[in-house]
Amino acid sequence: METHSPSFSSFKSYIGALSDTPNRLSRRACSVSTSSEETSQVRARSGSEMKRALQWYDLVGFGVGGMVGAGVFVTTGHASHACAGPAVVLSYAIAGLCALLSAFCYTEFAVDMPVAGGAFSYVRVTFGEFLAFLTGANLIIDYVLSNAAAARSFTAYLGTALGLSTHTQLRFTIHGLPKGFNEIDLMAVAVVLLLTLVICYSTRDSSWLNMVLTVLHLLFIVFVIVMGFWRGEWKNFTEPGNPKNAGGFFPFGASGVFNGAAAVYVSYIGYDAVSTMAEEVKNPVKNIPIGVSGSVILVTVLYCLMAASMSALLPYDMIDPDAPFSGAFKEGSSGWSWVSNVIGVGASFGILTSMLVSMLGQARYMCVIGRSCVVPTWFARVHHSTSTPVNSSAFLGIFTAAIALFTDLNILLNLVSIGTLFVFYMVANAVIYRRYVTIGTTNPWPTISFLFIFSLTSIIFTVLWQFAPSGKPKALMLGACIAIALAVVLLFRFMVSQARKPAFWGVPIMPWIPSISIFLNIFLLGALDRPSYVRFGFFSALAVLIYVLYSVHSSFDAEENGSLSLKTGEIMKESIESEDHVTKV
Repeated sequence: METHSPSFSSFKSYIGALSDTPNRLSRRACSVSTSSEETSQVRARSGSEMKRALQWYDLVGFGVGGMVGAGVFVTTGHASHACAGPAVVLSYAIAGLCALLSAFCYTEFAVDMPVAGGAFSYVRVTFGEFLAFLTGANLIIDYVLSNAAAARSFTAYLGTALGLSTHTQLRFTIHGLPKGFNEIDLMAVAVVLLLTLVICYSTRDSSWLNMVLTVLHLLFIVFVIVMGFWRGEWKNFTEPGNPKNAGGFFPFGASGVFNGAAAVYVSYIGYDAVSTMAEEVKNPVKNIPIGVSGSVILVTVLYCLMAASMSALLPYDMIDPDAPFSGAFKEGSSGWSWVSNVIGVGASFGILTSMLVSMLGQARYMCVIGRSCVVPTWFARVHHSTSTPVNSSAFLGIFTAAIALFTDLNILLNLVSIGTLFVFYMVANAVIYRRYVTIGTTNPWPTISFLFIFSLTSIIFTVLWQFAPSGKPKALMLGACIAIALAVVLLFRFMVSQARKPAFWGVPIMPWIPSISIFLNIFLLGALDRPSYVRFGFFSALAVLIYVLYSVHSSFDAEENGSLSLKTGEIMKESIESEDHVTKV
C-alpha cells in the first residue's frame, strides 16, 4: 500500500504536494461534509467541548448587543450625510428586511447543525470545501474590520464625551504614512485587547456581562430617541442646512436610499455572530429561531427610530459622519450640549457591547475553520478550563488591534459591507440547494440552473438600475427583468420537488424567501463603489492563493490519514436517515 508523506513535513514534500495540486483540487475543492460529521467528528477535533449554557434570551441579548452600537453609532452619520439624507430611515428598513430574510436561512442551518461554524459550515455541507473557505475567509475579514471600525469609533465618541478633540488629543498623525492610514489610535488598540481577555475567560460570564450592558444600553437608546423627537424639528426631514444642497426627504433620490441601505447593512452583522453560538445553546430547536429572528426584528425597529430622531435634530448636510448623534445635539439644540456628552458616553458603552459579541463570533468561526483542517488545527483548540477557543480569540484579537491602530473608518466600512453581502448571498443559495438536492440521489442541475439564471437576472436588473439612463426604456427593461425572475421562481417551484424536509425548523414559503434574499443581496452589492470591489477582489484573490498553497494540501493530508472521511456513501446514508426521521415526525 502506498504511503503518503505529509505535505509540510519537508521542503521536498511540499514541492511534491504543489506539483500534485490539480489532483488535490479535484478531490478536495468540491468535497462536502455532512450534518452528523459537523456535529460529531469535526467537533471532536477541538478536544474539550464548548458548554451548552445559553437560552433564547441570551441569544437575543447577544443579537441586540452585537448589532446596536457597531451599526447605528458607526454607519448612520455616513449613510445620511453622503447617501440617503433623511431617507436613511428607509435605508435601515430595507437593510433590516434583507437581514431578516437572511436570518431565516441561517436559522434553518443552525437548528439542523447546532455547531459554531455558522456560514462556513453551512456552505461546506452544501457546496464543498473551496467555496466554504472563500466564504469563511470573507467572514473573518468582515469581523476583524468591523471590530476595528467600531474600536476607532469608540475613540471618537469617547472624545466627544470628554470634550477632547479626537484628531489632535486622542490620536496622533504620522505624516510619512498614506492618508487614511496615518492616524494612530492607541485607545482603539487598548479596547480590543481588553475585550479579547474577557471573551477568553468564559462564554457564560460574557453573556451575563453582555446582558447587563445591553439592558443599560437599551435604556440609553430610549433616551436618545425621546430626546431626539422632543428637541428636533420636522422641517429637518425636508430642508437642508445649506440651501444650495438638494432638499426634500429624498435628496439623493431612490438610488441614494439603496446606497444608504448597502452602507448600513454592516449594522446587521451581529445576528451572524448569534448563529455561531449554536454549539453553546440549550435546546437549539426552540432557542435559535427566537434568538436570531427576534434580535433582527427588535434591532431594525430601534435603528429606524434612532435614524429618525437624528434626522429630526439636524439637517442631513450638517450631520457629523463620525459622531452623528452627539454632534446633532451639540449643533442642533442650543443649551442642550450636555446631552452630547451623555450620548458620547452611552455610544461608547454600546460600541463595547457590539465588539464583545462580534469578537466572540469571529473566534468561533476561526475555531471551526481550524476543525476543517484548511487552516492550522491550532486554531480549533478549545481550552479545557474555560471551554472557549482561546487560540482563535487571542490571534484575531491581536490582528484586529493591529488594523484598528492606523486604518481610517471609511476604508473599513466599505470593505465590511461588500464582504457581508457576499456571505449572506452564499447562505441564501445554500439553503435552496440543500432543500432541493440530495447528493447521490437527486439530479442537481435543475437547482444549479435555477440559482444561476435567477442570480444572472438579478445582476442584469442591478446593472440597469445603476447605469441605464432614466426613461421609458429603462422602466421597460427593469419590468422585464422582474417578470423573468418571477417566472423562473414559479417554474422552479412547480417543476422541482424538495428532496429534503427540515426535521424541526425550516425557511417558510420555499423557495420565495431565500430567492428574495438573493435578489436583495445582489441589488445592495450593486450600490457599492468601485474601490470596494477592488479591495474585495484583492482579499478574495488572497484567500484563493492561501487555499491553493496551503489549505487544499492540509485537508488532503487530513483525508489521507483518516481525519476527514467524506465518503459519498455516508452522505447518502445521512440523507436517507434524515428523510426517514422526517417521515416519522
